[in-house]
Amino acid sequence: MPLQNRVTPAGEIVADPGRGLVMGNRGCLHGPGRQLGVSRWRSPAWICCVLDWRGRQRDPMPPGRWTALFFLDEATALSAGHRPCAFCRRPDFRDFAEAWRQARRLAQRPAAREMDAVLHRERVGRDRRQLTHRAPVGELPDGVMIRAGGGAWLWLAGRLWPWSFGGYGAPATGRVPGTVEVLTPPSTVAAIAAGYRPLVHPSALTAPPLGGQVPHGVRAYA
Repeated sequence: MPLQNRVTPAGEIVADPGRGLVMGNRGCLHGPGRQLGVSRWRSPAWICCVLDWRGRQRDPMPPGRWTALFFLDEATALSAGHRPCAFCRRPDFRDFAEAWRQARRLAQRPAAREMDAVLHRERVGRDRRQLTHRAPVGELPDGVMIRAGGGAWLWLAGRLWPWSFGGYGAPATGRVPGTVEVLTPPSTVAAIAAGYRPLVHPSALTAPPLGGQVPHGVRAYA
């Protein structure tokens, strides 16, 4: 029976056997028996981390410490409201903070706590549900996630790729919609547009029509 620690692009934490390529956390969300309680975060610092850190073996739910969460890829984690970890992903964190600075025309790169405060206002409403916003799909950068037809989709190379815990399916055919419901928080969208390149699961990059070609706005996992 899989643990309840897999995260959807909408930020929901569910049980699913798919492990994904990114780990993260929001604080300790579980109690005795490794079951989640009511809370879906204990800290405004929602981070996404590497799976393997110097070969260390980690308990995904150590008592009273933190709850490991797993995402299909970084595009999923960013959509759910997370940002790169400043410890295990220091170069990516700096790139994200620099793109944030450029998007907001700040004099210097923001601290992690400053970005966390903004992201928390953008990702969670008073009813504790994920906030979304609407935008013309053609104005979105690659690597952003949207919701349509009851499912989540990755916007990449001018197409919409259906998301699942196992990877992305073949891109939708036909006319691309105009204005869409965007899951990725506005400040993260702006950082991506300013130059931050999310890591995207290979299922979207190796299948037709890309066939291994990586669009400039995203990165492939090594």
